[in-house]
Amino acid sequence: MASPAFLLEGTTVPSPCFVVDLDALRANMAILDGVQRRTGARVLLALKCFAAWRCFPLLSKALGQGGPLWGTCASSVDEARLGREDFAGEVHAFAAAWSEAEMQELAGLVDAVSFNSPRQWEKFRALVQKAPRPIECGLRINPEHSEGTVPMYDPCSPGSRLGIRRRHMPDGIMETGISGLHFHTLCEQGADALARTVEAVERQFAPFLERCRWINCGGGHHITRKGYDLDLLCQTVCHLRDAWGAQIYLEPGEACALDAGWLVATVLDATQADMPLVQIDASAACHMPDVLEMPYTPRILYEHGGTLVHAGEPGEKRWTCRIGGKSCLAGDVVGEYSFEHELAEGERLIFEDMAIYSMVKTNTFNGLRLPGIGLAENRGDAVDFRLVREFGYGDFRTRLS
Repeated sequence: MASPAFLLEGTTVPSPCFVVDLDALRANMAILDGVQRRTGARVLLALKCFAAWRCFPLLSKALGQGGPLWGTCASSVDEARLGREDFAGEVHAFAAAWSEAEMQELAGLVDAVSFNSPRQWEKFRALVQKAPRPIECGLRINPEHSEGTVPMYDPCSPGSRLGIRRRHMPDGIMETGISGLHFHTLCEQGADALARTVEAVERQFAPFLERCRWINCGGGHHITRKGYDLDLLCQTVCHLRDAWGAQIYLEPGEACALDAGWLVATVLDATQADMPLVQIDASAACHMPDVLEMPYTPRILYEHGGTLVHAGEPGEKRWTCRIGGKSCLAGDVVGEYSFEHELAEGERLIFEDMAIYSMVKTNTFNGLRLPGIGLAENRGDAVDFRLVREFGYGDFRTRLS
């Protein structure tokens, strides 16, 4: 995989800038392809997590350049269109609710759509069945089995608006044109969480599973994370396939681009308050919103003594500071870290694992410009870097009217 040391070269890589590691993407694809080969499951890219379309040839089976993935899953009409036009392969869609206009457009784009309620299915049943392309129709179920630890990201938390509870599932609904069931209960979790969820799904929804041509296990599977139990995943998927005679789908987002990108930023100022404060040219609120929403503290690489090293926990290394972003939001804080030396103006910091969610969630609050986007891969002894997108005033202005 590409070494991030090249990100320190200000003449080559602008700041701030997202950089996708194509070698890391290929490594993740190899793991996901291994799961497909062992189980017969079809893996779809969750565009809500990673939608950098210039990378799609490395991911898509349909584009004929070695990618292993069968297609994409979309949460909106625009994601479905991106999947259809730029990724090819199968396009699956789910949203908590669809409007009439959205469903009219969606009907010409998708291969499968899952509905979040019996009411939505009944509303759009005739429209979908008359669509210009054959569409597999499914229902998202909620097994009320929580594996998540953060309620905001737990689709099975009490009061969740996602999925149909067993008590609200009409007994004969599978005979009305429904061919599959979709459940998504995980978030950054292991195969053990999936195995327990499958048990809950089978316990509650067996009569409906018997009528399925396909079962979609959703996303949240951290398949490419170091230490993930691939054997248990494959056992669970094979059990589900064999028990119900259905095609199994997985919809990972993070697993596709996990640890496959960086955000490079530059120190603009260092001041003193209750503790040392460092201001950078990036923003947690605008460029790394999950840092505030999740919340989490991303890993940082920096140069010390001619070597790239990781920043430490507060108090672990010689100098501790709080790193904040450029926006006027008082809480625009990336986190507190310690370093082997005091950070100085012009010094570069490299935030790790920034390919997932960060790029798709960026915003222009305060009129802050979005980071550039670059691609990197090893070419012999050197790293080939290509800046493929820069943003300017026009991108801010055209969002408004």
